[in-house]
Amino acid sequence: MRMLRAEQYGLTREVEYGTPEQNKAVQQIVEAVRIEGDAALLRYTEEHDRVKLDAGSLRVTEDEIQAAYELVDDAFLTAIRLAAVNIRTFHEKQVRQSWMDVQPDGTMLGQMLRPLKRVGVYVPGGKAAYPSSVLMNVIPAQVAGVPEIVMVTPPSTGGTAGIDPYILVAAAEAGVKEMYRVGGAQAIAALAYGTASIRPVDKICGPGNIYVALAKRAVFGAVDIDSIAGPSEIVVWADDSASPAYVAADLLSQAEHDEMASAILVTTSQRLADAVVSEVERQLATLPRQSIARQSIDSNGAVLLADSVDDAVAAINRMAPEHLEIMVAEPMALLGRIENAGAIFIGPYSSEPVGDYFAGPNHILPTNGTARFSSPVNVDDFVKKSSLIYYSKDALLANADHIMTLARHEGLEAHARAIEIRVEHEGK
Repeated sequence: MRMLRAEQYGLTREVEYGTPEQNKAVQQIVEAVRIEGDAALLRYTEEHDRVKLDAGSLRVTEDEIQAAYELVDDAFLTAIRLAAVNIRTFHEKQVRQSWMDVQPDGTMLGQMLRPLKRVGVYVPGGKAAYPSSVLMNVIPAQVAGVPEIVMVTPPSTGGTAGIDPYILVAAAEAGVKEMYRVGGAQAIAALAYGTASIRPVDKICGPGNIYVALAKRAVFGAVDIDSIAGPSEIVVWADDSASPAYVAADLLSQAEHDEMASAILVTTSQRLADAVVSEVERQLATLPRQSIARQSIDSNGAVLLADSVDDAVAAINRMAPEHLEIMVAEPMALLGRIENAGAIFIGPYSSEPVGDYFAGPNHILPTNGTARFSSPVNVDDFVKKSSLIYYSKDALLANADHIMTLARHEGLEAHARAIEIRVEHEGK
């Protein structure tokens, strides 16, 4: 791992929006599905996933879901159910209510909250099939009151139409009733514009490869999307009280995600820095995903040596990491100084995987420095808000001159006259 001065480092990287060829391919797929519907959806599924389907076989059947339960082990089923309870309990605390404020002159101002009607969840297949992400996308939408949640996920490549049974079971446990075996940019387009088999949604969420990300970007505006996520990131802030083995293990927990992942240690201790570098090498040698983690550590890993706590805090807030672990002697005393981080893990026993899988807070987090202005997926992401305005006659007449003054200042005479006509009729 590289050793750098903390003040010299910035984590933010260029956001990848694909090559011109990838963008062109995605635009063609999205437009074809928008115009041709199921015909294009099935054609691209056969071309990219090497699975030949017809419209009648797109939807996953109840029999397939029940069969999936026979293929998963009991330990997984117990764990996913406990995790679902924790995730639901946490997100239920985020629910907000509509409100109305009544003022003495009869004015009533408020906000009405309504859930989105239909949400699409994209779940990757293959080596990136993560059942935990099903829960993290679906449960907040359910808690928000979304009545229709549809999941799309690619069929197995190479001629079979099957789906990872762990994905199906996670979706069933989360309460998803509508699932389709389709992936890639064509699935995103189907969710956005609808086909004869898949009705359109109001919002699309969930991770995917570069083609999925580009497709989400292309359909944004026709529907809402969660984000265009970048590679995973972890920053561990540690001092001499921290275990080098714990720090190294947590850095590697993110490095194994993909070659572009970032794993950063911030410390004021040269002794800890040296020990962590050695420990990373020792643990890396036995990882099943060693080649991926090695490239991540070599390309994007770093130890940032800070001259003081102030320098460490400044570096962390500048990076605005997706995941931040605080493994210092008095973490609660320093927590309030963190301004930018997607999720903060406090103390030596709050390892990042605790949040990834089980604790309850959402693991879908802002990346690439966007924690400066955005938040983890939460219940509000699946709610729309309408402003409520009721003016009594007395309130309108009392404020009419102010309203007309502002309208005429902006050159919008019809706005002013909409008020004036009421004054003329009601003010007599």
